[in-house]
Amino acid sequence: MKRVTIQDIAEELGMSRNTVSKAINNADGLAEATRERILEKAIEMGYKQFSYIKAHSGARAALQSQSKGEIALLHGSIITPAHFATLMLDKLKRDLPLWGYTLNAYRVERENLLCRTLPLDFDPAQASAIICVEMFDRAYDEMICGLGLPLLFVDGPNKRDGIDLPADQLYMDNTTAITRFVNDMLVRGRQRIGFIGDYEHCQSFFERYTAFRYAMLMANIPVEERFCIKTSEREKLEEALSALDDFPDVFICANDFAAEDAIYALRKLGKSVPEDVLFCGFDDSPNSRIMTPTLTTVHIHTQVMAVAAMQLLLSRIEEPGLDFRTVHTETELIYRDSTRL
Repeated sequence: MKRVTIQDIAEELGMSRNTVSKAINNADGLAEATRERILEKAIEMGYKQFSYIKAHSGARAALQSQSKGEIALLHGSIITPAHFATLMLDKLKRDLPLWGYTLNAYRVERENLLCRTLPLDFDPAQASAIICVEMFDRAYDEMICGLGLPLLFVDGPNKRDGIDLPADQLYMDNTTAITRFVNDMLVRGRQRIGFIGDYEHCQSFFERYTAFRYAMLMANIPVEERFCIKTSEREKLEEALSALDDFPDVFICANDFAAEDAIYALRKLGKSVPEDVLFCGFDDSPNSRIMTPTLTTVHIHTQVMAVAAMQLLLSRIEEPGLDFRTVHTETELIYRDSTRL
């Protein structure tokens, strides 16, 4: 059976490939009616990231009329419009009712983390499942695992010590694009590469850091440790950069926010990007496309993550005894002006 492509969908609808790509990847600048029309056609044609929905389309109409309860979203930080998870959660909120579930959000405050307590307004007896976004306190996560509910973590605490959580986990692919970027830089003669970000903050940061280290190791290029700055806090980052006598050819950053802060700090030191240092971020945040210079980064396919999250949650509810699964969804390296040569 022929694999359905974005070009196939574009031809069916008489639209450009770029327009279809924007809809599927939840990009800005598209009318909602156009986006919905494209997504409906993608589901109908069985495009790869919507195949799960298509396979269950016969049951959806019946499920819409059945209220099956709540899927509780627990999050440990404020999820702003610039956050990678915003569009993913928007899609989950729209689509989960098709399966009979509502998505309700609960903020886990610092006091909850310290005392190992649930948010006051969250009643686990009313929840059919839990999805945790940016919950990086391992002890608290283990307490959530002990509730005995179907559970999905979107990102989670780092696994540096090889300790995993007894739950399904969803990540973006943090390795492939970073590996490709390092190798592209080495081919261009940019061998002094550093990393900015607290790689112990979460598993995604840890995977990005280890991908950078492993790519350098496999190329037999030593990493200059002074160029690995283990912080994402602006004040500490400025101090660390100010303490350097010289700078690497390239900085890879744990996310776009760290890159933006680092570029700002370097400007205060009289350095320019990309003239003095090249930069790569991660997340493809809205700011990465409009900042000066525009930022080379890694795009996260939020639609893909939303569909994967639904598949993991619904199948876990249906079959609680399944082995725990860890899923990584595809990402895409995007070159922009911050790596202009």
